[in-house]
Amino acid sequence: MSGILISSGRQTEFIIKQELNVKVILVMAMTADGVIAHNSDEPVDWTGKADKQYFVQITRQAGAMIMGSKTFDTLGKTLPGRKNIVMTRDKTRKSHGRNLVFTDKAPEQILKDLEAEGFDTVILIGGSLVNTLFMERSLVDEIHVTIVPKLFGTGLGLFNSAMDRELELVDLRKMDQGSFLIIYRVVPV
Repeated sequence: MSGILISSGRQTEFIIKQELNVKVILVMAMTADGVIAHNSDEPVDWTGKADKQYFVQITRQAGAMIMGSKTFDTLGKTLPGRKNIVMTRDKTRKSHGRNLVFTDKAPEQILKDLEAEGFDTVILIGGSLVNTLFMERSLVDEIHVTIVPKLFGTGLGLFNSAMDRELELVDLRKMDQGSFLIIYRVVPV
């Protein structure tokens, strides 16, 4: 049985991966050349209507989403109808109400807290650093990627470090304006 050692403040605990019963779905849009944004300050306003509708539908259905602080800043606001969890090391950022939480907790602890609140699915919406943190810890169950018919040439990738993971195709859907939604299951290691 594998486990992950996490430390949060003065308390250290060992969480067995199998004990986490929260499904994590990474949802991203990318260009045909695999870029999610020109840079970390760019809002994702280039994906098309069907992708935006899918994003709203899946994040509202899950009820909770996790993102990095730069992703939150590009959104410009708390998205209504779901819990917005923002991973940050900036202690000056303060949570406002129940639907906006700034945290410096480890990914495993965030998921454990969400499970205790009754969530069984959470949507991971980036950016590449946060995606990498969850993927390296084998916490991502599915990846939903919208491929948009654009080329950026350079920019941010889905992850910010090398990955070597097997994926299993679950579904492929044609969307509007030549875009495709690809749903993969992450094969457990």
